[in-house]
Amino acid sequence: MFFHVKELQYRSKPDKPDAVYAKKLQEVLGGQFGEISVMMQYLFQGWNCRAEQKYRDMLLDIGTEEIAHVEMLATMIAQLLDKAPVEEQEQAAKDPIIASAMGGMNPQHAIVNGLGASPNDSNGYPWNARYTIASGNLLADFRANLNAESQGRLQVVRLYEMTEDKGVRDMLSFLIARDTYHQNQWAAAIAELEEKEGLVVPSTFSREYEKSDVAYTFMSCSEGTESEQGRWASGPSMDGLSEFRYEAKPVATGQVPKLNSAPGYIHDTPSSS
Repeated sequence: MFFHVKELQYRSKPDKPDAVYAKKLQEVLGGQFGEISVMMQYLFQGWNCRAEQKYRDMLLDIGTEEIAHVEMLATMIAQLLDKAPVEEQEQAAKDPIIASAMGGMNPQHAIVNGLGASPNDSNGYPWNARYTIASGNLLADFRANLNAESQGRLQVVRLYEMTEDKGVRDMLSFLIARDTYHQNQWAAAIAELEEKEGLVVPSTFSREYEKSDVAYTFMSCSEGTESEQGRWASGPSMDGLSEFRYEAKPVATGQVPKLNSAPGYIHDTPSSS
């Protein structure tokens, strides 16, 4: 059961309208690494969680917080659209520079959404559930979560640099700080699981069925040997179970592919042999 608190988690009020920036802000609302994505990702990971209850509780805590972030961004976008398009278009008629900028407004904000936010990215592409990951393996999922928070924070920081509006920057500074914590949170959860399960996912698959002679080999499959200088090419493997090995000239050990002819009803190009 969910409860809604009328007050926003943090202030979400721009100094002045900016319809063009509202379009940009859609990316961190409905884009691949936006707040809708992490909200749905964390909630479904929590709802599907079969592990210790502390993980379920933590996932639902952060997933619920992300609902609050969606609300903050939607509110900010709606306020950035205040007076658009009529008043700003009237002003644009007086100033060619503003007229040029207004050309970057998302027309759907006015036509479809009634001067409100939408679950789309900054190009108007609809949010997609394919953006989310909830595999049931918490170590794999938490690594995906760390990536999502890393990409999300990167995008919010870039958006911070794209505006001088103090009100917008104030809200973004809050989201940036929360993303700082969330990256630390997922790193801590990953470290905890790795200590129990090891580095490689899944830990439950028997290593006897793995072709062990290539399990710790870096294969150089392009010109140059600069990659040999990396930590991944020599020294103890990160899981502590072997040593990294560098293979400068990997040798193909498979067969030359030759497929059987397809049945006549498929109408492929027939084999010449």
